[in-house]
Amino acid sequence: MQHVKLQKLVLAALFAALTYVATNIIHIPTPVTNGYVNLGDCMVLLGAFLLGPVYGAAAGGIGSMLADALLLYMSYAPGTLIIKGLMGLAAALIFKALKDKANPIVATIVGGIAAECIMVFGYFAYESTLLGYGIAAAASIPSNAFQGVIGLVLGVALYQALAHIPAVKRSIQAF
Repeated sequence: MQHVKLQKLVLAALFAALTYVATNIIHIPTPVTNGYVNLGDCMVLLGAFLLGPVYGAAAGGIGSMLADALLLYMSYAPGTLIIKGLMGLAAALIFKALKDKANPIVATIVGGIAAECIMVFGYFAYESTLLGYGIAAAASIPSNAFQGVIGLVLGVALYQALAHIPAVKRSIQAF
């Protein structure tokens, strides 16, 4: 049992690092909002699908928060930790609930859509209330939605590509 926990912890750290890299290295600034569009969401989703709700949520939240902190978006780091963690949690729970009842592609798509909706509306709520932008926070919805679509497509595609590898299959069945 200790071996499995250690393995999941190491994989969560790996996915946090992959999320950080996908967010930090490949990011496109959005001048309207002073934010950026990135590919980190695909790693958040992939980590959720492969690691389950607890480790997937932790990996997605921590990796994304580190990217915000190291890219000097410090005011977003606490919100990102929570929003991306909730994304991972929702995606994994929905995937887990549907994976045996529906086609795995459907399970990843439904979980991914729910997660990306959490991201889009989570950032709107965070910016409009805690950051004090009010209704002006709505300007970030289109770029966040675009990022969500890209993250969903890539996350589901990567999962489908990796799900046929025997070691990955065992990991998916374990949670």
